[in-house]
Amino acid sequence: MTVVESYAVAVAMCVITMLCWGSWANTLKLASKGWRFELFYWDYAIGVLLFALILAFTLGSTGTAGRSFLDDMAQAERGPLVSAFIGGVVFNLSNILLVAAIDIAGMAVAFPIGVGLALVLGVITNYRANPVGNATLLFSGVALVAAAIVLSATAYSRLPSKGQRTIGKGIVVSVVAGLLMGFFYRFVAASMSTDFINLEPGKLSPYSAIVMFSVGLLVSNFLWNTIVMRRPFVGEPVSFGDYFSKGSPRLHAIGLLGGGIWNLGMSLSIIAAGAAGFAISYGLGQGATLVAALWGVFIWKEFKGAPAGTNLLLGLMFAAFVVGLTLIVAARLV
Repeated sequence: MTVVESYAVAVAMCVITMLCWGSWANTLKLASKGWRFELFYWDYAIGVLLFALILAFTLGSTGTAGRSFLDDMAQAERGPLVSAFIGGVVFNLSNILLVAAIDIAGMAVAFPIGVGLALVLGVITNYRANPVGNATLLFSGVALVAAAIVLSATAYSRLPSKGQRTIGKGIVVSVVAGLLMGFFYRFVAASMSTDFINLEPGKLSPYSAIVMFSVGLLVSNFLWNTIVMRRPFVGEPVSFGDYFSKGSPRLHAIGLLGGGIWNLGMSLSIIAAGAAGFAISYGLGQGATLVAALWGVFIWKEFKGAPAGTNLLLGLMFAAFVVGLTLIVAARLV
């Protein structure tokens, strides 16, 4: 399989992860006018698994390090397989809630609160399990990200077009999504060998872990997304028949693209963890919060018409994210 040993290359991959994780939700925005997010999400989940399989049979089956994908799956023990699968189940519930929060509150709010909170929890849990990097710099960066979350929620609450019920629902759903999302990565990381070149017997390679994670995501979609379809956060219930009767080839393609973009980011983050450490790889990738907020503010104009002083809050939010992410990267260099 193909592995990465350079920290500089690993950081570059994590930056791409940040861009992918912060941009995939634009596909939801593109499809949202004629397509409910619950229906979009089926194509998204399928796209995640398709990308994982393509990667496993290409980069995961070539190169001289580790084991090829099929050989790795054949020797894997039950515990690591289940751990990666559970990671997909936990992530899927958190991501459905995040998508619902985007539908309610927009990208500029849901990502900073939900994914920002996930960054804080994810860095803490992954660092405790695999303490790589300078703790002072790492957690100083995490503290600044936490400050950015508060600034984002404050800015959102000032929007005059949002009623108090909508404000509360958007923030609460984002927080619950973030709490769950902060733990999924540890399940995936725990399933893998810590040495990607000389893989531990019974453990998974990063490529096999990504596939099992993606299977868990798609399988759990029949539970989590079905519940949301029948009891949606906003609007009337939707049926499985709507997926086939109302979905055009373009809409299905947009959903598949969204899943592929997200899993490109996930895959690069997991592969980069071999050189960067899981805490830094996850933390830097979750800088997606900054990317998504930029999309929401400047492209989708989600804060248009906000009262005076809101732009200052948004500026401080962006500054806190930038400095916080810089400290997270620097934590491995000191």
